Amino acid sequence: MSGIEHPSARWLKRAARGGQPLSRTLVQALEAAIREGELQGGDQLPPQRTVAQLLGVDLTTVTRAYAAARARGLLEGSVGRGTFVRAGAAEDEAGAVDLSMNLPPPPQGPSLGVMLQETVTQILGRTDVSTLMAYHPAGGTLGQRTAGAAWLAPTLGEVAPERLLVAPGAQTGLAAILATVTDERGEGLVVEPLVYPGILSVARRLGMRLIVCPADDRGMDPQALARICARERPTAVYLTPSTQNPTAVTMDLARRREIVEATAANGVWLIEDDPYSRLFDPPIPAMATLAPDRAFHLATLSKTLSPGLRIAFLLPPRDMEARTTECLRAIGLMPAPLMAAVAASWIREGVAERMLAGVRKEARARRAIAAEVLPQARGAPEGIHVWLALPPGWSPDRVHRLAQERHLALVTADAFAAGPDHANGLRISLGGPAKRAILRDALEGVAGLLREAAPAPRMIV
Repeated sequence: MSGIEHPSARWLKRAARGGQPLSRTLVQALEAAIREGELQGGDQLPPQRTVAQLLGVDLTTVTRAYAAARARGLLEGSVGRGTFVRAGAAEDEAGAVDLSMNLPPPPQGPSLGVMLQETVTQILGRTDVSTLMAYHPAGGTLGQRTAGAAWLAPTLGEVAPERLLVAPGAQTGLAAILATVTDERGEGLVVEPLVYPGILSVARRLGMRLIVCPADDRGMDPQALARICARERPTAVYLTPSTQNPTAVTMDLARRREIVEATAANGVWLIEDDPYSRLFDPPIPAMATLAPDRAFHLATLSKTLSPGLRIAFLLPPRDMEARTTECLRAIGLMPAPLMAAVAASWIREGVAERMLAGVRKEARARRAIAAEVLPQARGAPEGIHVWLALPPGWSPDRVHRLAQERHLALVTADAFAAGPDHANGLRISLGGPAKRAILRDALEGVAGLLREAAPAPRMIV
């Protein structure tokens, strides 16, 4: 039994034999080890045959226990890769399902861990480590920029790699863009009534004045924008034209042209935050292709491949590359060399496109589940989040409380509000749950929550 002292097997000590089947005891021991932090997401467990030998039991008992743990969402793995504690298993074991964090869903096929391990091994095998881990150019190396240009070609067309910058994540990119266009405190930034919270925090930190422009079911209202630009003389307009966060609206090409015309007529910079377009097949052309001299285009890999890469590609307007690079250097210095090398390698070798295809396929399957369970929710077929409108009288606090009672993590409209007047609703993220079955159960919980949260009808006397 000395093998139980190995870190990956110590949890087996919890499987003391009692009056119930050992397979059930093993699952309970695994749950306890995850709950108390002895095992964490990503930890690899011993092979089933090894566990059987350590405990002196037949293999089928351990196989039954591992299968039960997988069914409960505690473990993940495949033949040839091994068995791992699934990330988030502790929360799921406690019954919590996170529908608040916008993540790309786990694609079917080779695991992210295996691909990451193989790619890092290849990079370290062909690269001088001291060079790799030294300081690199603020906007990325030419090879990384070339890979970024290839990745964005479906939305941007052909772009000279020298014009493209590599940023350590979209949030850093947004901060660099706003710093580039802002000369003094109090300059105006036009946003929609509900908008990505990250842009709000950066704008407020820079002392920018937020100007809310009305939006409809096609996106920001171009006529209202033109009036605001003429009256308020803002510095920039911020938009997420594809699968807007949180409302899931996608602007058609005609609306994009109208927005570009409104900003160009008033000399206003356009900031196009585009984390989701590569999920579309094919994507709508980027707004930056319509205004190459006035638009900043920012595309992160966080929503299409993995947030852990912390890589985003930033295309400044023509003749703004140098200033944007200076701001990017001042804020983020440089992208993490190893992660930038991984991203570039995946793009060059076609791994990124295969991963994207898997994410896109899984996203469509999950969106179909959402359409079945919550048919009133809005979102693109490839979207990784949907918007569920709520009546104005519904209290976000009540929705939060009812969600907690159902062990659901939800985010309401107030988290995205740029001002007091905005639609009421929920942004429901579809990529967080590890399995479709868990997602379906969670969405059915949301449907039940809506029935319970509805205000009681007022009696007329």
